[in-house]
Amino acid sequence: MKEKILLYIFSVLLLVNTGCDSFLDVKPKSSIAEDDIFSSEIGFQQAITGIYASMADRPLYGDQLSMGFVSAMAQNYATTANGFIFIESAGLNFDKDEVKKISEGIWQGSYNAIAGLNNILAHIDDSGATFTGDNHALIKGEALALRAYLHFELLRLYAVSFGQGADALAISYRTVMNANPEKPETVTGFLALALKDLEKAEKLLANVDPILKGNRDRRFSMNFLAVKGLQARVNLYAGNKEQAAKDAQYVINSGLLKFVTNAQISTTAAGKDRLFSNEQIFSLRVLKMKDWTETGSAAYFRYTTSLSNNSLKRTAANYQTLYETATGGSTDYRYVYLIENDGGTVYPSKFWQTWNGGTTAIYTARLDQTVPLMRLSEMYYIAAETASSPEAGITTLNTVRANRGLGTLKVEGATDVFLTNEITKEYQKEFYAEGQLFFYYKRLNFGRMQFGSKNLTKDSYILPIPDSETEFNPVYDTSK
Repeated sequence: MKEKILLYIFSVLLLVNTGCDSFLDVKPKSSIAEDDIFSSEIGFQQAITGIYASMADRPLYGDQLSMGFVSAMAQNYATTANGFIFIESAGLNFDKDEVKKISEGIWQGSYNAIAGLNNILAHIDDSGATFTGDNHALIKGEALALRAYLHFELLRLYAVSFGQGADALAISYRTVMNANPEKPETVTGFLALALKDLEKAEKLLANVDPILKGNRDRRFSMNFLAVKGLQARVNLYAGNKEQAAKDAQYVINSGLLKFVTNAQISTTAAGKDRLFSNEQIFSLRVLKMKDWTETGSAAYFRYTTSLSNNSLKRTAANYQTLYETATGGSTDYRYVYLIENDGGTVYPSKFWQTWNGGTTAIYTARLDQTVPLMRLSEMYYIAAETASSPEAGITTLNTVRANRGLGTLKVEGATDVFLTNEITKEYQKEFYAEGQLFFYYKRLNFGRMQFGSKNLTKDSYILPIPDSETEFNPVYDTSK
């Protein structure tokens, strides 16, 4: 298993670093040794780059964990025909081959990436490599935080939520790259391990991460603000509302992130900031995303006659309901500028690729090829949910609404129910086609999703452990 994982990591490195001939020519790729790749700073940098590249693949955040599978489960798209690409996923029919295949890719891809991170962490302190500047702390901090990020995503898919089963057995939290099976942690124990990794990462990245000096390229790495944002997510999931509030407020109060302006989103197509880049805390570059989102024969978000069942959309009436256009939502930036017509059909256009800036690779200059994984708005939603009173929560929520072209909600007399309803509406609008909505529904154990037709229980939100894992790994006893 170890050799298989290493080969996977090295194949990723070969794909994403084709220009580094002198490094890759050390040995034939079939016999690359750990001592070679971890003998220099550049080797560690290439290893962490390989992890980001694997996360951006279609089985993970390039598609299924963002706009694809997880969004389909959250009922973001209409299942209009039997041939719809995500018909079983949207139906939450986890025993069907469609779901099993996607789930297998998520499980294997995530744990392969975790194995690569564990290999980096096993070598970085005693490899003998010489690191320049703050790069040792940066790479180690990123690796620890990414390990927590990927594990937490797996937990949110394959285990009962904390609120519905804090002491239930979940999945393994792997910190060593080997072939030995590891027993599942409880949900509580698993979350504690994730928070432990994040605490270590926070200490390593504090005061050295370039994002703290305004370097926006760092949003494409697991940076210090992303660590604080993930701490807010995990603590909220674990019921630690007071700490979640502190973590979210840190990101908000940092002043390093700004809300998108009307001018930035209402400009011509080539310069339209559809994904609100100023607000991104952590994102991934997905270089070929346009092939499946827009231009391919089976494009998700553009009209195509060849494979219309791949179109990920809802009706115009559904979008009007989602954005509450009859009660003031017609001015919402997310509706006015990100729900658009193509070929007579209405699509979400946030992933339409528009870039006329040449071939520059400077991340901050580009608006395309991006999948956002964490946003400033989410920190406001967490702050609102954990506020000291419903009135304080609505006041916080009004900040986001004002920056989305919406009027303010009445603060005086706000109730807990009113606050929860408004936060829910914001998750539904803000994270449409981005994957986060399913996890929100799961955390609060919603009995029915917007546009959904099924009455749901806690088990409706738990993907089964893939057969390939349960068949050969005795730690997962599926008979209970």
